[in-house]
Amino acid sequence: MSTQPLLQRTAQKRIALPLKVEPKVAFANERTFLSWLHFAVVLGGLAVGLLNFGDRIGRISAGMFSLVAIGVMLYALFTYHWRAAAIRRGRREPYDDRLGPTILCIALGGAIVVNFILRFASDP
Repeated sequence: MSTQPLLQRTAQKRIALPLKVEPKVAFANERTFLSWLHFAVVLGGLAVGLLNFGDRIGRISAGMFSLVAIGVMLYALFTYHWRAAAIRRGRREPYDDRLGPTILCIALGGAIVVNFILRFASDP
């Protein structure tokens, strides 16, 4: 008979198991990327319309909306690659980002407010 206890404790070893990543996770990342790009294209279309058919204030607003649209595109690209790399590595980490969309919404709101201020402050 053995003198060792039945339930002995061993050193805390971590066992590396392969993490199966579902394809729907990668597709969800692509859908999110395409959704952000769709928003950027709509915003860019608004900027082009203001640029072509607007007056001086419209051109200023078009420049601001263009900068926000470029920011949305860069944010979408950065976030897509960051999430795709995390999915490929199989890391379990939060994939949400609260700071990026907040900054983009503030920038878009600022562009709209500046557009209204310039439009109503100008002499007719």
